[in-house]
Amino acid sequence: MRTPTKAAARLRGAFVGSTSGAVSIAAHALGGGTVSSDQPSLALLLAACALVGAVVASMRVRHAVVEVMTMLAIGQTIGHLALSLSPGHHHNTPTGATMLITHLIAIPVGALLIHGAERAISVAASSAQRAVDVLGAGPLTPHAPAFTASPGPVPTPKRLLFSSGIGTRGPPAAR
Repeated sequence: MRTPTKAAARLRGAFVGSTSGAVSIAAHALGGGTVSSDQPSLALLLAACALVGAVVASMRVRHAVVEVMTMLAIGQTIGHLALSLSPGHHHNTPTGATMLITHLIAIPVGALLIHGAERAISVAASSAQRAVDVLGAGPLTPHAPAFTASPGPVPTPKRLLFSSGIGTRGPPAAR
């Protein structure tokens, strides 16, 4: 049976794996590196990011943002190592710094976005589940009326009700 926790873990793994790959490619492009589809390092990057995603999906997360940041850092490191196997890969001082800054900025931003997406999916799924529960409950049974009116004549009010407000007001008579 699929539980919401397992579904969220699978989505988190997919987000972390794909984000690690995308940021690795983007950081290398910003750092002056080249990544083309015919390089064997790209296939290694895809395999590494799929592995990172599978590991994250199997983990039980207690502190979501901190653990996702850690897994993103590990995933980007693995992605960087996979792309560094390409021929002609080098780290000059200005481009290496740009690449490192891009990786360091992407880690907390990616973790916050993944955590926000996970929360949004959780809220949407619970709202959909409540709607299905309400719609699936069926029509309500009619309730008996709280009071009934008799079809006969209206009874006459008692004498007490007629004389309750009529009379002299004041202190009692002295004897």
